[in-house]
Amino acid sequence: MPCAGITKVVTIGWHNAPMSVPVSQRSLAYLSTVPVTRVSGLSGKRGTALEKGGIKTVADLLLHVPRRYVDRSTQVELANVPVGEEVTVIVIVQKVNVRRVRKNLTIIDAVCTDGVGILNVTWFNQAFRAKQLTEGTEIALSGKVERYRGRLQMKSPVVDVLGSSSESLITGRVVPIHPSVGDVGPGHIRRAMHNALLRSMPMSDPLPESLLDRLDLMDRQAALGSIHFPEEMGDLAAARRRLVFDEFFRLEVALALTKNQRAHTSVGIRHVPDRGLSETFLSGLPFSTTGAQDRVLGEIMDDLFSEHPMHRLLQGEVGSGKTVVAVATLLVVVAGGYQGAIMAPTEVLAGQHYLGVTDLLVGAGMTSHPVRDQASLFDVAVSDVADSEPDRPVVVALLTGSNSELSTQIDASRSDVLEAIASGGVDIVIGTHALIQEGVDFAKLGAAVIDEQHRFGVHQRISLKAKAGEQDPDLLIMTATPIPRTLSMTLYGDLDVSLLDEMPPGRMPVATSEISKGAMEPVYELIRSEVAAGRQAFVVCPLVEESDKIEAVSATAEHARLAKVFADLRVGLLHGQMKPAEKEVVMDAMRAGEIDVLVATTVIEVGIDIANATVMVIEDAERFGLSQLHQLRGRVGRGEHASYCVLVADPTTDEGIARIAAMVATTDGFRLAEEDLRIRGQGTVFEARQAGTADLRIADLLRDLEILVDARREAFAMVGDRLTLDDEIGREVEAILGDRKDWLFVS
Repeated sequence: MPCAGITKVVTIGWHNAPMSVPVSQRSLAYLSTVPVTRVSGLSGKRGTALEKGGIKTVADLLLHVPRRYVDRSTQVELANVPVGEEVTVIVIVQKVNVRRVRKNLTIIDAVCTDGVGILNVTWFNQAFRAKQLTEGTEIALSGKVERYRGRLQMKSPVVDVLGSSSESLITGRVVPIHPSVGDVGPGHIRRAMHNALLRSMPMSDPLPESLLDRLDLMDRQAALGSIHFPEEMGDLAAARRRLVFDEFFRLEVALALTKNQRAHTSVGIRHVPDRGLSETFLSGLPFSTTGAQDRVLGEIMDDLFSEHPMHRLLQGEVGSGKTVVAVATLLVVVAGGYQGAIMAPTEVLAGQHYLGVTDLLVGAGMTSHPVRDQASLFDVAVSDVADSEPDRPVVVALLTGSNSELSTQIDASRSDVLEAIASGGVDIVIGTHALIQEGVDFAKLGAAVIDEQHRFGVHQRISLKAKAGEQDPDLLIMTATPIPRTLSMTLYGDLDVSLLDEMPPGRMPVATSEISKGAMEPVYELIRSEVAAGRQAFVVCPLVEESDKIEAVSATAEHARLAKVFADLRVGLLHGQMKPAEKEVVMDAMRAGEIDVLVATTVIEVGIDIANATVMVIEDAERFGLSQLHQLRGRVGRGEHASYCVLVADPTTDEGIARIAAMVATTDGFRLAEEDLRIRGQGTVFEARQAGTADLRIADLLRDLEILVDARREAFAMVGDRLTLDDEIGREVEAILGDRKDWLFVS
């Protein structure tokens, strides 16, 4: 099939290469090995600029798709353009004039023509236009046409430089406008793209015809031709659909292979199918588990009792009971003579986990409380009690990097604690990145729980697994940040996913409202009334110290101010620049009810569990991301009392307005995750897993979910249980993703 849209022009392909090329050299995999500088017109500075911009090969160039199109197949003359409407016109620059009206205002005036009519165009403070729009340059202008003193005019329209008017690629056809790369504009990229496409024909297609027919997909050659040089605008949808499918398909093939390779090459631990210790824990809790917790635990047990190591992502709203699931999981491991670990991103969260886990075990009658009995836990730990003793308590230890001692709760030196972990005297170790540092050795690490995994890098996770020796520990990754379905199938597509989609009985949604910064009295009244009823409040600020460059409430300044506003209340301060011991003192006071109002930064974003706190005030809320706002709101509403979240904000941007509106509208974290993806776009989200946006150059995670579902199904079916693909698809996945596959791997 001819390459759609480019048969009108005959040109030479890339230079220094014969026109007769074997079919194997027309695949996208092969073109990923051909430097872009071999394309005609890109051998010099332009090619170097493209390489610096990430377009290094011919395949990279072919996947650099237009950002918009100008339809010149039915051109409207200036004399007939509709006044007052948004239009795109093709004109030639006749004259350009630069005027400096006053010190800070430069006006660029241009007179343009289409050979029939005249159009006056004005730009404000865009001095670069004078160099860009030289006499005789053909351009596309997009904007509203107005009439002033009988003449047509445009003010500050969008400009696309098309190139020479003699170039047949922009005459009487749909003209692609490719994104500029460095100093290489759309005109040069258009010509180079045409050359590269011609040189690549006929192009091979790695997908079988049966798949193309089943999903009604265009063949690749036609898709690339139509996306770059469509015969008509109606060609674009089918072309884009095929190329989006290709992007998702490559990604999902890589994920399927990753999953298979891990399952077949990793040496897992087949844990003893004994849930006695875990069941004792669950039955001893003062509350019943939810149906969602029971379902997820069943999925986890299937993993633990298999010969392959578990790699599971556990998603759950704040308060959905992830910690209970984690402890029940680790107790199965402990029952078989192995150790478990919980790794948290911050010392505050690690300390919160330590207290939360020990509280759960105390409540279930499985250990003594370290606060009330400092010696009991550690005495058991250092005595290296045999695993066969049925009535011994479960030993839990906290290990962080900053303290010389294990914890303020346990009277033991750090060296003794490390010795106890290495000897097997500690069953469950909770800590920060200190767990993966040199000098921390486990006797038999059987499972690791990583909380808020997006805060850890891939290499940190690998280091934790390395602590287990020859066998790979089971890995449970937890997040309270809901992940949109599209991301769970791409960023985390190599993991098995479990979902806690049910909240424990009695949890009430947090009432959320927005208030202007100049109307704080109702907020103060709310805090006073809640404190009078025996409750506590948080006030969160975006900065630690005041900044001359950023107009935002700082925690230290707000603490000083609120200490005067609430002179009769106990106002505390917590931020990340405080020393760990200082933070621990503040958190202990908050837990004990000795602080009424805690002014803090986002150091309390995750892991803080104060059931008595019922008010969350977020200053300058428009400065926070939607995920952060949802996490902060989750710090209240954790007890039996009605709770409130107040967003103090005066948003001025569309994005800020949208975030605040979404927070007020719903407390559903998954709805907010989808909205966050819509507002921010996929590029910023991909950074959460050390990936760049280049991995998805065409696809859009918001609009292309249906294609993604198809691509994932077909990719996993095609890969099956194979560890490698030695065909054209495998070579293409390796060539296109290349080193970027590293971010796919959790292990």
